[in-house]
Amino acid sequence: MKQEQGLVIEVYDGLAKIKVGRHAECTSCGACPSSRQVMVEAVNTIGAQTGQRVRFAVQEQNVLAGAFVVFILPLLAAGGGAVAGWWLAPLLSVTETAGSAGGALVAFVLALGVVRYFDRRVARRQEMKPVIVEILTD
Repeated sequence: MKQEQGLVIEVYDGLAKIKVGRHAECTSCGACPSSRQVMVEAVNTIGAQTGQRVRFAVQEQNVLAGAFVVFILPLLAAGGGAVAGWWLAPLLSVTETAGSAGGALVAFVLALGVVRYFDRRVARRQEMKPVIVEILTD
């Protein structure tokens, strides 16, 4: 399990919103909406309160699965769509280049839909969320 530290910003329904500073793995990603801070929703089984610094754990397989779905799946889909478009171009009476480009675009957009579905599914599942493991004292 990978562990990180952050500051509890809000507590509700057994969960906590934690503000986490970026670390080396996040500096060049650009996937997060904030340039300096990332907000994480974690399961709060130990009763952390707003304003406390905490350590939380993230299962590494969840990070790897998320990275695959967000970064690799759309690229594989676009490549597969380009090949399918190239094969289907004669049937659609378009050039192979146009068929490839169209197929890649359609497959990429469909893959983005899969990414969105995955994100919403993960957001609802408690076992996929990080878990607060310790309240830190200064």
